[in-house]
Amino acid sequence: MKLSDVFVRCLQEENVDVVFGYPGAAVIDIYESLRASSIHHVLVRQEQAAVHSASGYARTTNKVGVCLATSGPGATNLITGIATAYMDSIPIVIFTGQVKLQLIGRDVFQEVDITGATEPFIKHSYLVKNPKDFPRIVKEAFYIARTGRPGPVLIDIPMDLQSAQIDYNYPKEVKIRGYKPTVEGHMGQIKKAIKLLGQSERPLICAGGGVILAHAKEELKKFAELANIPVVHTLMGLGSIDTTSSLYFGMIGTHGFKHSNWALKNADTILFIGARIADRAVTSTGIFDEKASIIHIDIDPAEIGKITSANIPVVGDAKVILEEMSNQIKPIDTNKWQEDINKNREVKEEVHPEDAINPKLVVKTLSRLLKDDAVIVADVGQNQFWTVRNMEIYDGRQLICSGGFGTMGYSLPAAVGASVGNKNRQVVSILGDGSFQMSLFELGTLVQEQVHPLVILFNNSGLGMVRELQRKVELKEHGVALNCNPDFTKLVEAYGIKAKTISKGSDVEAVLKEALASKEAYFLEFIVSTKESTL
Repeated sequence: MKLSDVFVRCLQEENVDVVFGYPGAAVIDIYESLRASSIHHVLVRQEQAAVHSASGYARTTNKVGVCLATSGPGATNLITGIATAYMDSIPIVIFTGQVKLQLIGRDVFQEVDITGATEPFIKHSYLVKNPKDFPRIVKEAFYIARTGRPGPVLIDIPMDLQSAQIDYNYPKEVKIRGYKPTVEGHMGQIKKAIKLLGQSERPLICAGGGVILAHAKEELKKFAELANIPVVHTLMGLGSIDTTSSLYFGMIGTHGFKHSNWALKNADTILFIGARIADRAVTSTGIFDEKASIIHIDIDPAEIGKITSANIPVVGDAKVILEEMSNQIKPIDTNKWQEDINKNREVKEEVHPEDAINPKLVVKTLSRLLKDDAVIVADVGQNQFWTVRNMEIYDGRQLICSGGFGTMGYSLPAAVGASVGNKNRQVVSILGDGSFQMSLFELGTLVQEQVHPLVILFNNSGLGMVRELQRKVELKEHGVALNCNPDFTKLVEAYGIKAKTISKGSDVEAVLKEALASKEAYFLEFIVSTKESTL
């Protein structure tokens, strides 16, 4: 069987029904085999969008996302998307075409060492040298991408090997020496953690994105309620516990809430679950070491102790470990502790010119109107924090964004991927005018795929996040004004998408209701003051 046909068969063995990609000469055989298959190909408008779309698809379907690009510039255009997926631990398998095997290393047309270029920020990569190895490589790639700490895996396929004839035999098992992710936590460490929590007066759970990746939301809820421990979360941990829960105490970090950060600073025991404890979450390293005992649960042992020391490290899957901890935990009296946290809640009165657009109020109104299983995709910038600070996430709702890498232009292609994978769910893409212009070409993909997300643009005529930072450190604004923005509604209407511009706060609810009731894609541009801040 031709290797390009084997490619399709391997994807079908992994239950892949969608591939996001962009063709070229180095993958032309693969595209011919895709054409003759039942796998749906989504033609993006730029290769970086293929990875972001695969990410949005993977995060909202619990499947491995798949994308495909040609060699050279096609492959290098994937790099930012790969790094984005790597930082947020998203399971994606990336296929790239490569020049003919015997020409590798000779700087021929559209040659690039993509496995070498992505080595620092990819979970694993393969350069196919023997076509007979291809089925095994694909099996391993999907296994590596979705197990342990998930992440992107790349397979580079020389174009001459794609037409090679091989015997098709897809492996039933994966055996990779040296790759044995620990799932079950060490029972002795779990018992130590339970004992320490039981002795604590001010215990706190800090949930990271690993809780969501482990599908451990119900296990966290059960454990927190049995133990009566308040829960805060990192940016990527939003959705690990319902924001409507009485034990929910908000997001920590530089753009988190005052009371959440106060709780983190004043807890005597902190249970970190699936969190990297990165700089934007804790603002400085070592801030817990003097005041709190640290329990750190993570499936990746390299994350434990990397930023702050852990008194009790527990390596394993959050879902499995939390279930075991629920079997052992007893209720802890934290009523006084919860009262103290609540006393530090900051009530900030929003001051706006009469009838001006308040972006925070827009998000709160949207939150009230969305269905309970909606997917919200925030971009990077002020729009991201207006969204994560004001959107209620509960039941089946999901909020996804680029966290660790902070990639502008993520939202629209990720929303397309989420829409392709979830035809019956509301999908909302929220962007700023800066981030929108980094991926607006994906409106073409949106129309071609006949998906219907609501796209919300906050237009403050500039790079608001950088402008806010310049003001904060008392620098003069420079390089942040987008004075030549196009007429966004006309641009969107050119794609055949309904679009409206809103400049009055009194119109917000009506236009949101109209857009959400529509069975078509809709674009709403909200004109926002340049003086708006994230907090």
